[in-house]
Amino acid sequence: MPTRFSKTRKHRGHVSAGHGRVGKHRKHPGGRGMAGGQHHHRTNIDKYHPGYFGKVGMRHFHLQRNHEWKPIINLDKLVTLLPEDVREKYVSGEAKDTAPVIDLLNLGYSKLLGKGRLPEFPFVVRARYVSKLAERKITEAGGVIELVA
Repeated sequence: MPTRFSKTRKHRGHVSAGHGRVGKHRKHPGGRGMAGGQHHHRTNIDKYHPGYFGKVGMRHFHLQRNHEWKPIINLDKLVTLLPEDVREKYVSGEAKDTAPVIDLLNLGYSKLLGKGRLPEFPFVVRARYVSKLAERKITEAGGVIELVA
């Protein structure tokens, strides 16, 4: 934008430059940033930023996220982890005497949960954690669970 269009050019010679004569345009009359959030700006903070001040919950002083790593997967998604050609073999019934091995750790999962139905063929599942329902469903379908550390 050229200088000739700027507001300051238009306001040259006009004492208050559009900021009025009484209140005056001072630098930071209410304080900078969130200053006064618990005092003179309280209504704004309470209305538009609820929960900004204060603490919630307990602190974990040396939280290491890798100790908390536990991605989950449900039973109904197990078949999608098999490669397409292997899946077709088992669904069509060509490979009746073998069961596919699904290593959840290598696939990026840690815990197996029991939501959903299993397909007609059995599985061998390797996982770190398995829920009781998932374990029951897999063993009822003739599959095996191997717990891996």
